[in-house]
Amino acid sequence: MTGRVIAGRQRASAPRRAGACALSILLTRKHSSSSFLVNKEDAMLEAAPVADLTSHLGYWLRLVSNHVSHAFARKLEAEGVTVAEWVLLRELYGVPSLGPSRLADTMGLTRGAVSKLADRLIRKRLVVREDRADDARAHLLALTPAGRDLVPRLAAHADTNDAAFFGHLTREERAALEGLLKTIALKRGLKAMPLA
Repeated sequence: MTGRVIAGRQRASAPRRAGACALSILLTRKHSSSSFLVNKEDAMLEAAPVADLTSHLGYWLRLVSNHVSHAFARKLEAEGVTVAEWVLLRELYGVPSLGPSRLADTMGLTRGAVSKLADRLIRKRLVVREDRADDARAHLLALTPAGRDLVPRLAAHADTNDAAFFGHLTREERAALEGLLKTIALKRGLKAMPLA
């Protein structure tokens, strides 16, 4: 019986010694850059200096883009259309008609979004829906005479807006800027038209 009691004590005390040893390790381990308990990437991020906003190219692109697009949007509002509506009208200009699927692919939108835009322009009497001769279930979108008359006026606003923001650039500077932006768009696979 004595032997069993001693054995029992030994078995019971073993976990306590292991726990005490582990506790001792946890309490005495120092947090340092060489410790496995510290995420080195987090430590580097915390130590890295925080860059100023104006040191990012994205800041300057956004600053200019916001002002260019807002100024253009205000000009279009005076004509009773939005930027997205202008883009759809311009896509339809110079062609007899286009299907919603084709417009969706070109503009980087869903067919549902194109349909909503078309509905708004139909209510404004700038676009009409036409039945397709080869498919009674499908339809095409086309400009009304009022829509065709409006597009050149809207295009003139786009030209005026461009001149206001980029007219001071030389031909070489403008070509360089356009080339750089196109390179970035191509590299990133950016295809959807800017609609806002």
